[in-house]
Amino acid sequence: MKELLKIYENKQPEIVFNWKDSETEAEGWTVINSLRGGAAGGGTRMREGLDLNEVLSLAKTMEVKFTVSGPAIGGAKSGINFNPQDPRKKGVLERWYKAVSPLLKNYYGTGGDLNVDEIHEVIPMTEDVGVWHPQEGVFNGHFKPSEADKINRIGQLRHGVIKVIESPIYSPDIASKFTIADMITGFGVAEAVRHYYDIYGGTVVGKRTIVQGFGNVGSAAAYYLAQMGAKVVGIIDIVGGVINEDGFTFEEVKELFLNKKGNTLFSEKMIPFSEVNERIWELKSEVFAPCAASRLVKQEQINKMIERGLEVVSCGANVPFADKEIFFGSIMEDTDKKVSLIPDFISNCGMARVFAYFMERRVKMSDEAIFKDTSDVIKKALQRTFAKSASKTRISETAFEIALKELI
Repeated sequence: MKELLKIYENKQPEIVFNWKDSETEAEGWTVINSLRGGAAGGGTRMREGLDLNEVLSLAKTMEVKFTVSGPAIGGAKSGINFNPQDPRKKGVLERWYKAVSPLLKNYYGTGGDLNVDEIHEVIPMTEDVGVWHPQEGVFNGHFKPSEADKINRIGQLRHGVIKVIESPIYSPDIASKFTIADMITGFGVAEAVRHYYDIYGGTVVGKRTIVQGFGNVGSAAAYYLAQMGAKVVGIIDIVGGVINEDGFTFEEVKELFLNKKGNTLFSEKMIPFSEVNERIWELKSEVFAPCAASRLVKQEQINKMIERGLEVVSCGANVPFADKEIFFGSIMEDTDKKVSLIPDFISNCGMARVFAYFMERRVKMSDEAIFKDTSDVIKKALQRTFAKSASKTRISETAFEIALKELI
């Protein structure tokens, strides 16, 4: 696996598009790792301090993810180095999408990502520059459908991603009109834990769980894990956190979800970040869902959790460990050798899978069909990994080997 990984990591990307904004200090990159299958896909993120290397590593991660989620295309990513809280954000994004629109028309498909909203920013802004849908390039480059078929499938995609969830099984509150895009990635992170225990032995019920990050992914993961019967004992977010060693009830987790301030945790019992960051890693827990930004989880934090009985990690963030390497850094490798580590390209493939699902011809548009499809794809990926090695350790290494053999 290490040799395959080295070859894959060192291979230069096919396309690197660099943009400098004419009106602000913003700089952006689209990295297309390869045009496998005639197209490439990956979301658009924005954060201050982002660089080309981050975008490159995420593009390579996307390509691995597509071996699980489909379609069989190359990986890509867009990133803009700019403060997302800056009031000039809207203008920056509008000019970015105008600049990148030729790629989006022909062979690149994008979506929302860190600090960039799929429904309120990506879709309307790409439409304004003449792109039918942010995934149009994947249709044109990979599927090459007839005009009529393209219209039908883009319509399906448009309606599907912004579809309001009507089922109380999948929505924390019907009246709040949560969409598929709001919930599907976190749902997949939780389902990965459930399938892990079903396949490798055990049950998610009663497992003490720590969630890092409480944006779209982390809050949804916490909600669905609590719904399954896991005990959420701690949540750490950018502004602070909450701890209950006996586990929050499902109703309490649901309340935390519904009381978010924007995309951050809010609670009357909020513990300041510095304090929660000291205490949370000392809690006894079996399940850890890192769902914040990339490269945050430190060796000493994961060591403490392992010492206190950690069993499984389900990655909501891409590359959650604070490693310099693109993929399999020392922290990730050490964790993989000691506990069950479900890699990001399996556990957080929900949104990529939803795109792939809606790109197919005439699919069922019910909540149950959409969520079940994502769950089944994650289950199948874990079953393939288990078939290759039934060991509860080195799951990520085994999964990478399966994916890389497909790509190299």
